[in-house]
Amino acid sequence: MTRRMLTALVALVGLFVALYLALYKAGVIGTLACGTGGCETVQLSRWAAFLGIPVANWGVAYFTVVFGLAFLATTERWSSSRGLDFSLWALTGWGVLFSAWLTYLELFVIHAICRYCVVSAVIVVVLYVLTHLEARVHLRR
Repeated sequence: MTRRMLTALVALVGLFVALYLALYKAGVIGTLACGTGGCETVQLSRWAAFLGIPVANWGVAYFTVVFGLAFLATTERWSSSRGLDFSLWALTGWGVLFSAWLTYLELFVIHAICRYCVVSAVIVVVLYVLTHLEARVHLRR
């Protein structure tokens, strides 16, 4: 499995996590399977929306774009695209910063931890590492 395929797979997992939270936020899922109550506390907080859109929906869009670009990078036509690799690297870097901000809010403002948010943040960091390594490979060429 190539690093790009792994990036697409990890982004797909992130998409499913974000989709679960988005479905909860939309009222499709009654309660979150969390166990501690922290997930609902975070999801119902005033910080659960950014620019009027639920953060979970931003996550769905983010992981969809990362998945799409990573999947595109596995095709023969785009396999040697430096621009695509650097776009993925920049996008995942932005994701790390946004996830760090959300984690800060959980820890120091909301005072509750959402397990799914933590998993999402870890996935974003893994995506960043994978895309950083791929971008470095293209710098050497």
